[in-house]
Amino acid sequence: MSVNFDITETLDVKGASCPMPVVKTKSAVDDLDEGDVLEVVATDPGSMSDLDGWASGTDGVEMLDQVEGDDVYKHYVRKTE
Repeated sequence: MSVNFDITETLDVKGASCPMPVVKTKSAVDDLDEGDVLEVVATDPGSMSDLDGWASGTDGVEMLDQVEGDDVYKHYVRKTE
């Protein structure tokens, strides 16, 4: 897997289940600057749909990519405003 964007910060929410990955992602994105990319590393399979739904319903964030690995799910969210 090749990530073609610079990751500003990584958020580890492994072991957390809904809604904590979304809650912690929102909090981390709030601290970023416009254009920054947050990598979220989760173990909850539900985080794939939860974070995608959150990103599409939230102004100022864009889901760049989601990668499903062995029991680990990585999400790449850019702050757009």
